[in-house]
Amino acid sequence: MPIHENLTVDTPVADWLNPQELMTDPYPSYARLREAGDVVYAPALQSYLVPRYTALRETQLHPELFSVRSSDVNTMMERAFGGNRPMLRKDDPEHAVERQAINPTLRPRQIAQTWSPRFAQTVEHWIDHLLEVGPENADLNRDFAAPVASQNLIDLIGFPSEVHVDSLRRWSTDFIDGLSNVMSDPDIWARCDASRAEVNAVLDELIPHLRRHPDASITSHLLEVNLPEDVVRTNVMLTISGGMNEPQHMITNMVWALSTHPDQQRTVRAGEVSWGDAFEEVVRWVSPIGMAPREATADIEWFDAKIPQGATVGLLFASANRDDSVFPRADELDVTRNARGHLGFGTGVHQCAGRWAAKNAVGEVAVPRLYERIGSLMVDDSRQVSWQGWFFRGLTALPVTWD
Repeated sequence: MPIHENLTVDTPVADWLNPQELMTDPYPSYARLREAGDVVYAPALQSYLVPRYTALRETQLHPELFSVRSSDVNTMMERAFGGNRPMLRKDDPEHAVERQAINPTLRPRQIAQTWSPRFAQTVEHWIDHLLEVGPENADLNRDFAAPVASQNLIDLIGFPSEVHVDSLRRWSTDFIDGLSNVMSDPDIWARCDASRAEVNAVLDELIPHLRRHPDASITSHLLEVNLPEDVVRTNVMLTISGGMNEPQHMITNMVWALSTHPDQQRTVRAGEVSWGDAFEEVVRWVSPIGMAPREATADIEWFDAKIPQGATVGLLFASANRDDSVFPRADELDVTRNARGHLGFGTGVHQCAGRWAAKNAVGEVAVPRLYERIGSLMVDDSRQVSWQGWFFRGLTALPVTWD
């Protein structure tokens, strides 16, 4: 068990932390948490939070001490997905079996050869739609980012073309709401149940087809390693819940960031910085995945704090990515910085499996092509921009206009 030098085991307490302020804008609270310590107890969340970069990275690299098998989270996840835990809530070696099944689908070479051309087709279609909506009424989230992310995910999981982007978006929203349904709202569970039934109806036809005709999709790869069918279904639902929000938010985050920093937009569009590097910096600066929970497997003395066995530990990725000791002037967007050490996709065995797909689909296809076809694209300041969330954070409304 790690014991750090000069350990005081006097855990700082953030009794001032207000969950509502986190929902509105978490970054001022993150700054106070980083000032308080590497590990800070938050009574309002009944959790030990890890807000600094080094401590968070070290915590994620020790799954034997900080397990993903969080009891409260697993209960909601099993309820949302119909009684089973997906790979995200399993530790190795159980996790590795399922993760290795989908890795071939999401490796950079496979993304470039198989998926990137399909991403490009989808982007062209939805830019056409955005132009049809027009500069007076267009909302980049509603009219472009959400349907692009939804269609890309439909393709990646191998669902048939008959599945509409609005259906997948609704399923994703219902599952995510279920995963955070700490108050057991019966209306949320009813929506979860309905969406799960619809997804299972698609899989009832898709699974037999893929057994006969395997392809490059995530669902096909899960079947090819002979996982039990209920495990395949659960991991497809996990992919639906988590595979849409981050790409969707990163499209709008990048456009918002570049629109509010026109000098940096000019730098990227002039080719002085690659679109891929700009993507990495925006992920660092406005992380779409703000927090991930863990559970302490024993009484742990960790970075000058004492964490009791069974306690919930929150890994604050969005806060760690604003740590000045690692990223100088971390509160500033700087597309010229080397942001490649950021924790926006996590690290260790549970690093986001879709990070390369997201970088290609968003940073190398969707956003560059948007600016190629709509060169004067900008945020419409006459209409309201809306942000939401801190566990997952993104723009829910981004009105845009162009000349």
